Amino acid sequence: MKTIAMIPARYAATRFPAKLMQVLGDKTVIRHTYDNTVATGLFDEVVVVTDSDVIFREITGHGGKAKMSIREHQSGSDRIAEAVADMDVEIVVNVQGDEPFVQKEPLEKLLAVFQGEEGRKVQVGSLVQVLKEQRFIDDPNYVKVALDKFNNALFFSRSVIPYPRDASAAPVYYEHIGVYAFRKQALLQFTAWPVSPLEAVEKIECLRYLENGVPMKMVVTSYMGVEIDTPADLERAAKIMSGH
Repeated sequence: MKTIAMIPARYAATRFPAKLMQVLGDKTVIRHTYDNTVATGLFDEVVVVTDSDVIFREITGHGGKAKMSIREHQSGSDRIAEAVADMDVEIVVNVQGDEPFVQKEPLEKLLAVFQGEEGRKVQVGSLVQVLKEQRFIDDPNYVKVALDKFNNALFFSRSVIPYPRDASAAPVYYEHIGVYAFRKQALLQFTAWPVSPLEAVEKIECLRYLENGVPMKMVVTSYMGVEIDTPADLERAAKIMSGH
């Protein structure tokens, strides 16, 4: 099963422009992400897909693989779909460019859901982690997901789901981590569909799969990384890197 990791990388992020080119320790955020993804040893190939000459040169100038996007894209999934359309590959993993602390174990668990008899039915998989702090549960920037007993996603929302009508029932809150694995065909199909109604209102693109009847297998991980969305996140990541 040929498996590749694609890292979509936009230069102009809304909340923190040029965040992927910020220096963290001894190298840029995007290079940490790329190098750590390669270091997992899980992939036949790792490629950064970007709209930026600066990011392209940053990766290729240090011996990495990068590909320029041909068209403008609304989402990372669209960017990756264009890049893999002509590639001979079965499983595509979308690693977010702003996740510098990529680790092997969660990605290995994610790829495992495609193995064996049951795995043949899986079209799309993604990662979740348990949210324990109330401020994160309440924060709309943290996308919550409700799971069925087989760890398939029932719904994604920026709202608190499930709503604790009976708090004594001790609900578990899962945060969706934006690392996806797709069968190539499922990804190409996704990008051919129009934006779906729930996706449009929540601004959560994976709802498009659910609204089109494609189950998403979620993998629970205990990995707490840092997504670089703001200058404060960069400071937090720098502290983790320096061991403070």
